[in-house]
Amino acid sequence: MRVLAVVSRAVGAVVLAALLVVGGTAIRVWQVARQDHRPPSDAILVLGASQFDGRPSEVLLFRLRHALRLWQDGVAPRVVTVGGNRPGDRFTEAGASARWLAEHGVPQTDLVAVREGNDTLQSMRAAARVFDRHGWHSVVIVTDPWHSLRSERMARDVGLDATASPTRAGPAVRTRGTEVRYVVRETAGYLFYRVFHTSSEASANAV
Repeated sequence: MRVLAVVSRAVGAVVLAALLVVGGTAIRVWQVARQDHRPPSDAILVLGASQFDGRPSEVLLFRLRHALRLWQDGVAPRVVTVGGNRPGDRFTEAGASARWLAEHGVPQTDLVAVREGNDTLQSMRAAARVFDRHGWHSVVIVTDPWHSLRSERMARDVGLDATASPTRAGPAVRTRGTEVRYVVRETAGYLFYRVFHTSSEASANAV
């Protein structure tokens, strides 16, 4: 009986610790989502999302609008877009993003399209290589609010001095239910990354 009591207490302690870690991470995802950092930086980095034959999806469109405002406000002299494509696609997420920004007033000389990455980590690594070649270090990441914590962590892990300025409108923030769903997803994604140092994203259009 004494052994069973010890085992029971040990299991209880493990479960409690796991709940505290998960709960603490969820709170952190929520806290970081509510922050908006836009210090003067070398570049604004727009994370990719779905595109349809060169047209940004609604999620991507809200990111691009936000990045455009940051560029217009002088947060950084250039915008870097990232994201690859699915097999058979004519356009990459990065290419569609750069084209939209060019059509809305950003000069081609201020745009860098990094047409790589099927998930956040791949995109960050590809962007870091470009930053390294150009001698850039600081970046303001544009993504959805709930994705900010994981994006910042990945960017810093690949050597970038990163902060996030998330969107405040769009599909990811329309309803309370949507917000809760994203917080749950990002909590799981962040913990998976911290444990395995790889991305949990499976879709080519994942953020």
